[in-house]
Amino acid sequence: MTKKKLVYLVSGGGTNMQAILDAIDSGEIIAESLEVISSNHEAYALERAKKAGIAAKVFARADFGGNAEMRNRALLSELKRLMPDYILLVGYLGILSDEIIDEFGYKLINIHPALLPKFGGSGFYGLNVHRAVLKAGEKVTGATVHFVGREIDGGLIIRQKSTFVKEGDTPEELQKRVLDECEHPLLVSVVKDLCEDKIKVKDGKLIGNRA
Repeated sequence: MTKKKLVYLVSGGGTNMQAILDAIDSGEIIAESLEVISSNHEAYALERAKKAGIAAKVFARADFGGNAEMRNRALLSELKRLMPDYILLVGYLGILSDEIIDEFGYKLINIHPALLPKFGGSGFYGLNVHRAVLKAGEKVTGATVHFVGREIDGGLIIRQKSTFVKEGDTPEELQKRVLDECEHPLLVSVVKDLCEDKIKVKDGKLIGNRA
């Protein structure tokens, strides 16, 4: 089996990326990591990349005078240079341009810490998601892996995994449970199947999406 080539887009700690790297190291996922691209110079994910011996670059808006369009043009150029099989948005807080989305289409994969379409869209990231889940009185939450579309968190859903919200949960406690019980295993399972060509899209519909 030919190894799929992966690029990671990150902004923070990179725990989801680490879950993928660990699965590659163990042989669970057959893939090659090409590069880690961060929107933040201080992202700990860059340290994870260094420890794993993976090339890393930073495309922060501040480096482009705060101009998101310029940053996205540079990012598009870098992604075209790399030509990965899949681009994994693992805690990436930047908004991709329509040009990037149109260029790479179903190669763009995002993980979101809620059961979409609930608690998705602008402003729903990090602890904001978990605060909203608790405020709404939800009994169940989880994570979603989906293809990236032009609408924020609105792309075709690949797979979801759920967990219970416990009475008295803080946003931080809920975030950790969703990470440990949902995000990490869910992302590994989806990336594994993508790399084995078990998940495909035909006529805008998902095929081969086994649980």
